[in-house]
Amino acid sequence: MPKPFVHDYPAIRIAGVTFAYPGSEQPVLKEASLHIRRGSFTAIIGGNGCGKSTLCKLFNGLIPHYYSGDFTGTVEICGVSAENRTVSELSRRVGYVYQDFDNQLVRPTVMDEAHFAPLNYGLPDYRAMGARALDMCGLTHLKDRYIWELSGGQKHLLALAGALSLEPDILVVDEPVSQLDPQHARQVYDVLRQLNQVHEKTVIVIEHHAEFIADYCEEVCLMEQGKVLWQRPVIEALNSLEDLERLGIQPPQVTKAAVQLSAILLNGGMAPGSPQDGHSITDVSSSHAMGLSGYQLKQPYPITAEEAEVYFGKLLHRHGDTPLLLDHPPTDARADDASSADSTVKDTDSDQHRILQGDESERQEEHGALVEFHHAVLRYRTIHKTEHEVLRGIDLRLYEGERIALVGNNGAGKSSLLKLIACIAKPSCGSVSIMGRNTKDVSMEQISVNVAYVFQNPEDMFIEDNVYQEVAYGLKSRRHPEAEDRVHRMLTHFRLQPLKERDARLLSGGQQRRVSLAIGAAMMPQLILLDEPTANLDMSTREELLDTLQELEVHVRTVVIATHDMQLVHEWATRVIVLNQGVVAGDGTVSEIFTDTELISRAGLAPTQMMDLSIRLGVVPATSSPDEFARHMYGILSGKEIHCHAASPQLV
Repeated sequence: MPKPFVHDYPAIRIAGVTFAYPGSEQPVLKEASLHIRRGSFTAIIGGNGCGKSTLCKLFNGLIPHYYSGDFTGTVEICGVSAENRTVSELSRRVGYVYQDFDNQLVRPTVMDEAHFAPLNYGLPDYRAMGARALDMCGLTHLKDRYIWELSGGQKHLLALAGALSLEPDILVVDEPVSQLDPQHARQVYDVLRQLNQVHEKTVIVIEHHAEFIADYCEEVCLMEQGKVLWQRPVIEALNSLEDLERLGIQPPQVTKAAVQLSAILLNGGMAPGSPQDGHSITDVSSSHAMGLSGYQLKQPYPITAEEAEVYFGKLLHRHGDTPLLLDHPPTDARADDASSADSTVKDTDSDQHRILQGDESERQEEHGALVEFHHAVLRYRTIHKTEHEVLRGIDLRLYEGERIALVGNNGAGKSSLLKLIACIAKPSCGSVSIMGRNTKDVSMEQISVNVAYVFQNPEDMFIEDNVYQEVAYGLKSRRHPEAEDRVHRMLTHFRLQPLKERDARLLSGGQQRRVSLAIGAAMMPQLILLDEPTANLDMSTREELLDTLQELEVHVRTVVIATHDMQLVHEWATRVIVLNQGVVAGDGTVSEIFTDTELISRAGLAPTQMMDLSIRLGVVPATSSPDEFARHMYGILSGKEIHCHAASPQLV
């Protein structure tokens, strides 16, 4: 008889685990070792395909009991070997919320779903267990609602409640915020924090967003090519800039701002070289020219907006008292080598922003609208045989050359609006015209020649046996003369060459996202619609997406992205359309939308960490990039800008 789980042992201990999936020659995990203490809040980070999800499948026995590939090593859960426990037994101790959490919801109502697991185990108090789980997730008031009536955030919380209903000691959540609007994302993490601090659950998250890691987690485990590279406290982990950059993982925006300001100070007021020039954020310690008496900022750098407010606030208050604020760099780092640096401060972000914003009125006069909505309404019938309006009287014009970000909370109607443009759905009332043609008079196949739609769920786009065939399908079915060349270019752009013979359905979530983007981009459409393209992507692949979109501008006349990624909106969009409860609640530039605090709150949005810091410090206008903030701060510290006390309403 196996011994019971021991509570004095670590929550998880993994030693020397190597694992390869059936049919795969290359192992996904390679001598991976990990030690997670009970009651901790741990983030597991790394690039797409590094083995994060596979590692977590060890915790509840899916590996090796369900995925029976080549396995060696030791896994202990609460002091007991997982080898001697079934998936069923381990699931009592390890609750798991998967990346595709929608697939975990199997019952019709919220309460049915909450007590499904304990009922399945034959536990006599299954109703009470389900009710307690709903209460912990703040869903008790929705207990009689049908699953399909819930928003995306509510569904995610319900999947969490389902995992909690068995009262596990350990909770694993794979990408908690990948498909949620910013307000629902915070709500999910607030629940996880309460479960950790109040209910003493060991919480493990797989996460790409450094800002959430900084705000909620205690320690971080970094993975690289199937190995656990290190496990460190969160502030040390997010200041491990060399490792993060090498693996394409972006630190928090406020950390990047401090790094950038330190480099500018050390460079004597000169902005450091861009990554394209061969420099990087980790070049700070080796920057050459003296700046502001040859000082650089003290480390560790801040990782949260709250820490950054104090950090930069002290700098503004007391920058005359240099020794308390700044560190002398090594003598050789302060050597006067200014001739090797650029002679002027590059304002690339501001220039790019002006180019992207352009003059919308001139553009609209020069080009006709590619897409026109005229009082467009979309309804569908519910299970109660009543009609539910998803979109209510949309009037919009989308013009050539625009980069449009479609934002709003879960359930606002973003995906529905994209489907009207792609002719996947037809308006119940009103009209939608694409390049002068009413969508009611054309088929989806006819529209797809000029309009590419990349689905929110990548698997919805997979119909072939391998990645190469998926990307090639649309081109070859239309007998495109440059099909082979274009397929290879897309595989290269999205780092899919090593995966081209793999079945796309068996790839990681981030890899599947890259395949879906390659499928849509390969057609070189005049209008491309992307539904949550950055969900599940590591930050390196996210940057590659932006580069690919820029390259596609030669062929693509207009790009519309429905997204919850506010950083993407700030970096990329020339126009932001805000949907709320099926209507257009806002339409304007990035700065116009994000200065409307009432609209931001009502639409489930949130400022980026950089804008949050700017608001906290009273920077006017609020900066949206770390580089811009760093230059602004240097202007104040060097006396080149008029500035007020840091505690005053604004800094100009």
